[in-house]
Amino acid sequence: MATVPNLTLNDGNSIPQLGFGVFQVPPEDTARITGLALDAGYRHIDTAQMYGNEKGVGEALAASDLSRDDVFVTSKLNNGFHEPDAARKSFDETLAALGSDHVDLFLIHWPLPTRYDGDFVSTWKTLIEFQEQGRARSIGVSNFQPAHLERLAQETGVVPAVNQIEVHPYLGNEAARAASHDAGILVEAWSPIAQGGVLKDETIAAIAEKVGRTPAQVTLRWHVQRGDIIFPKSSSPERMAENFAIFDFELDEEQVAAITALDQGEKGRTGPNPDEFDYIPD
Repeated sequence: MATVPNLTLNDGNSIPQLGFGVFQVPPEDTARITGLALDAGYRHIDTAQMYGNEKGVGEALAASDLSRDDVFVTSKLNNGFHEPDAARKSFDETLAALGSDHVDLFLIHWPLPTRYDGDFVSTWKTLIEFQEQGRARSIGVSNFQPAHLERLAQETGVVPAVNQIEVHPYLGNEAARAASHDAGILVEAWSPIAQGGVLKDETIAAIAEKVGRTPAQVTLRWHVQRGDIIFPKSSSPERMAENFAIFDFELDEEQVAAITALDQGEKGRTGPNPDEFDYIPD
């Protein structure tokens, strides 16, 4: 089984560069599918309060032969709980659902700059509190734009460990990636294959044929070589294994550049724009 590289976060903790995402996995299926991912060798699971399936992740961890410290678990704050007291209550519920006294990484899921009077800083200060308590080993953000990152640093002096943003060949999101890297923040790429949208791309298909891999493997390898942390999701054990088998080949510089050149800017975005997104679940 391939060894997944560990990357060092700015707080000294380490994170597996490849993980397994449970976005859109039905709660009733999450324990089974997460268990399959653990069996396939994944040791990094990415969930969120808004996914509604933290409990299933916790059940899979409890049912496995792995110790809690063997698996890196991420969750994210629900958009409706940005106010400090609400964040504290929901974080307690996350730990209970996971059956753990800590998460390895806890993120603000969206900045919501048009909500809460634009105040995501007090939310960030609450996550700092969780880290100081040891209940979140590392803390970070998701979907934060360069100006959002700068504001956190200026107003709190604490820089996120990661910024989880939409990144794939059709949306390089280079400004957010650069701002993150310049601040010492690792980038996690959600929707790494554009929800399957890049798998029929002619450039990627040609590279895949040349290196003897699938378009998904080539795309995930492109992310890895650029330093992104990725967590593709699949309910198929065969696809889980395929996504895991990306550490025994390399793309050359020309191939990486050709995939990078597919960037379509905002036209390539599959999810909402973080400057405008204001969804709060009922």
